[in-house]
Amino acid sequence: MTIAEKLASVVLWTIAAFTVLFLLTPLVVTVVVSFGSSPVFTLPAPGWSLRWYEALGRSRELWPAVLLSVQIAALSTAVALVLGTLCAVGLLRGRFPGREAAVTFLVSPLMLPGLVIGIAMLETYRAAGLRDAWTSLLIAHVVITLPYVVRTVLAALSLFDFTLIDAARTLGCSWAGAVVRVLVPALAPAFLTAGMFAFLASMDNYPISIFFTDAWTRTLPIQMLQFVEESPDPTIAAVSALSIALAALVLVVGDRLVGLRRMTDL
Repeated sequence: MTIAEKLASVVLWTIAAFTVLFLLTPLVVTVVVSFGSSPVFTLPAPGWSLRWYEALGRSRELWPAVLLSVQIAALSTAVALVLGTLCAVGLLRGRFPGREAAVTFLVSPLMLPGLVIGIAMLETYRAAGLRDAWTSLLIAHVVITLPYVVRTVLAALSLFDFTLIDAARTLGCSWAGAVVRVLVPALAPAFLTAGMFAFLASMDNYPISIFFTDAWTRTLPIQMLQFVEESPDPTIAAVSALSIALAALVLVVGDRLVGLRRMTDL
C-alpha cells in the first residue's frame, strides 16, 4: 500500500468515526438523561434514578398512544407485506408498458417529504368523505410502509429461480402449494427484513400521522410532542430511550434470524 493510499484510508476512517460519533451522541445523551434524578435536562446528572421510568408506568396518556401505535404499525405492516409482495411479483414477472414508472410510483413515498404526502392524503380523504381518524391513520401508514416491502421483496425476487415453482408443480404440487412450499420459505428473510423496517417506520412516523390524529386518537410520536410542549421533563427522555431500545432489539433479532450483512444486501 502506497503512502497516498494509507493517507486516504486514515482520512476515510477518521471521517467515518466522526460521522458515527455525531449520529450517536444525541442517542447517548438521551439515554443518560433518562436515568438522571434531576427534574430538568441536566448533564452531568446530579444523581441516578429510575423515577422517570416509574413515571411512565403511572402515565394515563402514554399507554393508549403506545397501544394505538403498535396496532397501527402491526396492521399496516401486515397489509403492506401482502400488497407489496403481490406488487413485487407482478412487477418482476409482468411485461407491460410503464413498468419502470410503476416501480418509481410505488417507492415514491420514500422520496417525497412527509409533509407533502400528509397534505395530499388529507385532501384526498376529505374528497372521499373519510373522517375516521383510526382508519385514516391505517391507510396512511400502509402507504408509507409499502415502499420498504416492495423494494426489499423485489430485490429478493430478482435472485429467485422461478423454475423451482415449475419443478414443484411437476412433482404434484398445486400452484398455490408450490408458492407456499417453495417461494415463501425462500423469501422469508426478505419478509422479515421488510417487516422490521416497515414496523419501525410506522412506529416512528410523525410528519404524516400529525394530519390524521385527534384528541382521542394519538400515536406515540404525537403524544411525545405533547409531553414536550406541556411538561418538558426527562420523562420524554425515558420514552425516547425505550424507543431506542426497541430499534436495537429489532436489529438484534434480525441479526440472529437473518444476519445484518444479508439484510443490507436485500
